[in-house]
Amino acid sequence: MSIARRRLAAALGALVLLLLPGPATADLSPEERTRILRHGPWPPPWRPDGGNRLSGDPAAAALGRALFFEPRLSADGAVSCATCHRPELAWTDGRTRSVGLAPMDRNAPSLLDARGRRWLGWDGASDSLWAASLRPILEPGEMGGTPGRVAALLREDEHLSALHRALPARAAPEDETGLAVDAAKALAAFQETLVSRRTRFDRLRDGLAAGRPDAAAGYPADALRGLRLFVGRGNCSLCHAGAAFSHGEFEDVGVGYFLERGRVDPGRIGGIDRLRASPFTRLGRWNDGGDARPTRHLVARHRDFGLFRVPSLRGVAATAPYMHDGRIPTLEAVVRHYSEIDEERLHADGSRLVRPLRLSAGEQADLVAFLRTLTPE
Repeated sequence: MSIARRRLAAALGALVLLLLPGPATADLSPEERTRILRHGPWPPPWRPDGGNRLSGDPAAAALGRALFFEPRLSADGAVSCATCHRPELAWTDGRTRSVGLAPMDRNAPSLLDARGRRWLGWDGASDSLWAASLRPILEPGEMGGTPGRVAALLREDEHLSALHRALPARAAPEDETGLAVDAAKALAAFQETLVSRRTRFDRLRDGLAAGRPDAAAGYPADALRGLRLFVGRGNCSLCHAGAAFSHGEFEDVGVGYFLERGRVDPGRIGGIDRLRASPFTRLGRWNDGGDARPTRHLVARHRDFGLFRVPSLRGVAATAPYMHDGRIPTLEAVVRHYSEIDEERLHADGSRLVRPLRLSAGEQADLVAFLRTLTPE
């Protein structure tokens, strides 16, 4: 089927869904409506990153896109950013744990909607998108690159050099580290363009906001029941809050942190230590401005051990497997995990937001149906 015919078929399918009778929303309580409306509107307004002089610059995004798919950034010339973040897999790699130059300990998170995050990575070891873009390039087990290797590409490769010269003028000297930071900021400018598309949930939410009686037209009845569980008895919105369906912080969700005998993943507490030791933060010389107070006042606490960032649920049906180490293969298994969670595995001194939901089989299926409406059709 041609591209034009596929687009026409998709448009007709969306129209049919809108014309189909949907579940009634009249029985939604005022509190349920208020909670649903808090998950939008989408997409959020554009706000440049004050710490990245290249944020929002089209020339920088063009350079960043070229670098994103460039394997010569790696030590062996075979690993690129796209190795672990593939466009056709919602900018993940579909693996349980990613593989760069060596096997990794964690699952590759999606890059969709990364531009609005305060902390990047499962452990928040980066406080900006540009720093998070530089870290894997320099990490020995991931890409194993060096500032010198990055600088040489920008200076010597004809295409990359031309793209680099098109960037806004810079005040700092173009030494190897400065050029590597330029590359990272261009990579961030490209990733800022990766915004998830609107979904069936967004149509429902905006219809409710506008007071339309047909707000639920084409929205599955089981998904609406799941949505009511999500914002109601499940209290899922406590962590998966706002339009991005994440509060962006770190929680203990009862997932083990042992990697193998004698080795653990410390999660957030290790991320804070790495962040404070890095020269590439909002407190460092390479930052271009913006609010550095969250980083300045960051303090590691014992309760941060084994905590991992709460991911966005937008596009969640396309990003299996799940959790920081990819141990849960399906959405059904994720919902079952929260339904039957073992509270003995949760921190004694943590926030303890997670409780076993004790959902019936039908309720679990409804919640999965709702989660699927957060992924574009």
